[in-house]
Amino acid sequence: MILLAHLIFGALIGQKISNPFLAVILAFLGHYFLDVLPHTEYSIENIEKKQWRRALPDALRVVLDFCLGILLISLFSKNQPIIYMCAFAAVLPDGFTLLNRLLPNKASEAHGKFHQKTHFLKHKKISVFWRVASQVVVVLICVIFLKT
Repeated sequence: MILLAHLIFGALIGQKISNPFLAVILAFLGHYFLDVLPHTEYSIENIEKKQWRRALPDALRVVLDFCLGILLISLFSKNQPIIYMCAFAAVLPDGFTLLNRLLPNKASEAHGKFHQKTHFLKHKKISVFWRVASQVVVVLICVIFLKT
């Protein structure tokens, strides 16, 4: 799932759950929940191969995706610090995955295996349309609920 969907889902949790500790935990776990849905992702093949020049467009897409997520959160949420903390918690699993690819160790490899298992629909034959549509629906629902 792209970062935008994870960010905005985490922000929604941060806005709707009154207990900050519980909100951060649920936002973090919400990442894995969203990854079960069929979705598209960015390729990190160039990063894995440490082909940095080829990885630049990939990195720019990720940065733009992240910035768009923060922009939507700032436009549609109540802009409380917990909302941004939960948005950040919701993308941490992808950060851990990237860290594992760059600096592997036993803990990050264990997380990587678990994280990959949450993507079990990734290997099913689901059209790109439905993979993108699932993310669009998540973002739209989150924006609607952030505004209320």
